[in-house]
Amino acid sequence: MEPIELADRLGRWSAGRGPLYLLLAGRLRTLIDDRELTPGTRLPPDRALAKALSVGRNTVVAAYDLLNAEQRIVRRQGSGTRVAGLPSEPPDTTSAPMFLQLLEPSANVIALACAAPTAPPPEVADAYDRIVPQLTALESDMGYHPTGHLALRTMIAERYRQRGVPTDPDQILVTGGGQHALSLIARALLRPGDRVLVETPTYPGALETFREMAAVPHAGPIGLGAVTPAALAYTIPTCHNPTGTVLSTLARRRLVESAAAMDVPLVDDEVLADLLFPGTETAPPLAAFGDEVISVGSLSKVVWGGLRIGWIRAAGAVITRLARLRAVHDLGGNIPAQLAAAQLFPALDAIRCRIALERKKSHDTLRTELAAHLPGWQAPEVAGGQTLWVRLPHGDGTSFAQRALRHGVAVLPGAGLDPTGGSTDMLRISFVAAPEELRRAVQRLAAAWRTYDPPRHRMAAPTPLAV
Repeated sequence: MEPIELADRLGRWSAGRGPLYLLLAGRLRTLIDDRELTPGTRLPPDRALAKALSVGRNTVVAAYDLLNAEQRIVRRQGSGTRVAGLPSEPPDTTSAPMFLQLLEPSANVIALACAAPTAPPPEVADAYDRIVPQLTALESDMGYHPTGHLALRTMIAERYRQRGVPTDPDQILVTGGGQHALSLIARALLRPGDRVLVETPTYPGALETFREMAAVPHAGPIGLGAVTPAALAYTIPTCHNPTGTVLSTLARRRLVESAAAMDVPLVDDEVLADLLFPGTETAPPLAAFGDEVISVGSLSKVVWGGLRIGWIRAAGAVITRLARLRAVHDLGGNIPAQLAAAQLFPALDAIRCRIALERKKSHDTLRTELAAHLPGWQAPEVAGGQTLWVRLPHGDGTSFAQRALRHGVAVLPGAGLDPTGGSTDMLRISFVAAPEELRRAVQRLAAAWRTYDPPRHRMAAPTPLAV
């Protein structure tokens, strides 16, 4: 590709804020991911592209080096710089099990990479039946509510008050699920090159959201420990994804105090907080220790992902800023779904208790089956959530996930959840499925393990589409 042609495709790439090399890398990343730059495309040499863009050569070199580290491009002396992959090769249908599970579902694959209820509970249909009179009676309402319908915001605020966190409806913004909430927060608070504190490992959907903004994740331990200067800190203190860890009350207080002392906005991802197993001691949300905490919640894991209802709880000024950003994108969410969700809230504790019992039974089944058929695998028990963080005795999770998929089981390689590039010997395995299906899945995993021959070189982690 000629430098001037690529310059035209890049458009106004330098119009954002932050270092030029991050802005350039971000725009090239988008062109590659959208297949506007197809696999095998030869990119201009450093000096030629720098001249076409009127920037220093070091800017192009740094951008190329970043994309090379992400394995989006390949740089070889003598053959130049190309978009990763070969023009004639078909898509690698085994490199991203979760992506395939969502976009190319197969009846022959047991899905243990995604983790969410597989069907709505009967309460959802009942809730929709009950809102018919409300919809019929609506007058002088265009249906555009960027912050969300007041009925649902009131119910969410009341639930926080019941948990010991004084909250007004004006401190709530309704979103289209937890992922949408994280995306809004990232767009509002992050700029290219910003430092974001994350746990190792962590929810990969959050990592992708931060990277989309060209922010730079900096890894810390689970619970983050002492907060250091950053634009944002992100943590999952209850039923941590993927390890299931529950942070103690003392550690929560110290974390909030540390973030406040450094003036770093702290995001508490509570999407899995309602999935603690029966008998497990609960801990207060981080917002109980400081109103500057930004809390994210969702009904996707405790009710059903198809309902697409999430929320953000934050200080009023933050909610106002997020609402303005939301209004530009879609003017607000689905009002019938929000009214139905408001009807569900009184029954939420009953649904949560029922799901927690089911999850505990499935958790115990999966661990028992793994111990019986794959005794070399380490699968510690957890206090709640929906996944096990499993260590393989040898090999790497990425190559084994491909082997497992060929045996009819989708699992998530650990490397995609680790911002440091570590956790290569780990798998995230969901235990949401029914016990009998989990038994079949472990039998298939055992068969895959018997035929598994680890590659000589560690495989690159696929980009996960993770929930």
